[in-house]
Amino acid sequence: MVTIIDYETGNLRSVENALARLGADYVLSSDPTRIRQAERVLLPGVGEAATAMERLRARGLVDLLRELTCPVLGICLGMQLLCAESEEGGGTECLGIFPNRVRRFPAGLGDDPDSTLKVPHVGWNSIHDLKSPLYKDVKEGEYVYYVHSYAAEVNEHTAAATDYGGWFSGSLHQDNFYGCQFHPEKSGETGRRILANFLSL
Repeated sequence: MVTIIDYETGNLRSVENALARLGADYVLSSDPTRIRQAERVLLPGVGEAATAMERLRARGLVDLLRELTCPVLGICLGMQLLCAESEEGGGTECLGIFPNRVRRFPAGLGDDPDSTLKVPHVGWNSIHDLKSPLYKDVKEGEYVYYVHSYAAEVNEHTAAATDYGGWFSGSLHQDNFYGCQFHPEKSGETGRRILANFLSL
């Protein structure tokens, strides 16, 4: 059973649909007791880091999330919230599972008229240097779908890296915590494989 944390941050329907296609049992919940007893936890997220952290605090989930020992997967903003801090919202303290800092793509990234690099980063991009059980049977350089303006720096916890005007962490992994900056639920067969690997952890 996968417990999807419901804290009013967006992409729940697409995540639900992806899990249903895989035949996974899942439940939406913000109940601390249910989350604490979960076999796997999925932290989705679309939106703004400071607001999302406020919603987690209001539900009494901040310390609980840090203490989980089951496999936990953060998606998009959910991965950013697992990091130490984000520049978004003027500087937001996050959960601190990963020591990474989350920074906005440079404002001038797409200012060159000959450049195709725009902010936000929207669309398909490739993942490289794969280092996590999430990427079992996923080939180097596969394409996944991104929608974001902020990204985590590359460090020893980077489980997949993507180049967009410079390298950033497309995925993170430490102990039982995993993160995907991209949307596996919108990433076709590659995303399906990644989610299936999470379900098998």
